[in-house]
Amino acid sequence: MNAWSRYAKAIVAVLIAALTALQAALTDDRVTNNEWIIIALAVVGAVSVFAVPNRPPKGEASDPAISEQG
Repeated sequence: MNAWSRYAKAIVAVLIAALTALQAALTDDRVTNNEWIIIALAVVGAVSVFAVPNRPPKGEASDPAISEQG
């Protein structure tokens, strides 16, 4: 598995968040400092969703190859 296929969904999420915020900021043909902050927050939000690992349901092992039953 190459890096693109492993991270493709995360990369697309970051790009969509950034481009959506940028498109909204460009409605008046300029980007203000506050709008750059909004764009940055959209990107940070998308990246943080990727960075925070999923928690397994209660009672299930975090790695399916490992049994918590012993």
